[in-house]
Amino acid sequence: MIRPPDSVKRYRSAKERFLKPVIVNFFSRECPKVFGPVLRDKLADELLCIFEDIVPQRSRLKPGQILWNALDKNTRGDSPNRKHVPVILTLISEEDVELLVQGVHMSKITERAIARMIQEAYHQGGILSSRDLGLITLRQPTATSSIRKHYEQHHNCTLPHAGALHDMGSTVSHKAIIVRKVVLEKKDPAAVARESNHSQRAVDRYLKDYHRVKTLQSLKYDVDFIHLTTQIAKHVIVQYLKIINQEHAPA
Repeated sequence: MIRPPDSVKRYRSAKERFLKPVIVNFFSRECPKVFGPVLRDKLADELLCIFEDIVPQRSRLKPGQILWNALDKNTRGDSPNRKHVPVILTLISEEDVELLVQGVHMSKITERAIARMIQEAYHQGGILSSRDLGLITLRQPTATSSIRKHYEQHHNCTLPHAGALHDMGSTVSHKAIIVRKVVLEKKDPAAVARESNHSQRAVDRYLKDYHRVKTLQSLKYDVDFIHLTTQIAKHVIVQYLKIINQEHAPA
């Protein structure tokens, strides 16, 4: 007999904590001779659909989810009048456990979970900082920041976290990331707006600022002068200048 992998033995039973397996196990236990495995699975899916339609999502937590007060996405973290919004975050999902059963490394699940929670918070009107994610996952903020950056690099995307949206911390400005995609990667601005969770107006404004910096740089003005003239943050100007140099670099 072939011995199952350790990942199967360690994580398979953890799936029983989620709603669909609970329903399937109920039919298996109470009606073992009425419903076979395939029918039990389909009935569970149908019941879940009915439940999703009838019960509002925000009125309940699923197994693996938590309630968190996130910073309102329209409020800066350094504002004296900060606002917060309650959001439901999926810390661990049934799909995550299935990946663990398949032998996927825990670090990949963690990366997936952090990206998911950032996106969930944003879609509910909030944003998560590295500190938030560190508290939720019991890690140092620098660790969650590194995990997020690795996910962004691997998936070539920008997650809507506090550092990117508000240009806070040591993160690369989301403005520079967006401009880079349009200028260097030759992507359509509308597509970049969609994938970066920004409005078309915002993307157009960043591109306009980039060309303002480019014009002043061509006239040999330094960062301080460009900052005083345009009121663009100095660290953003520096990142724009790097893009300008790359744009003009020989192929």
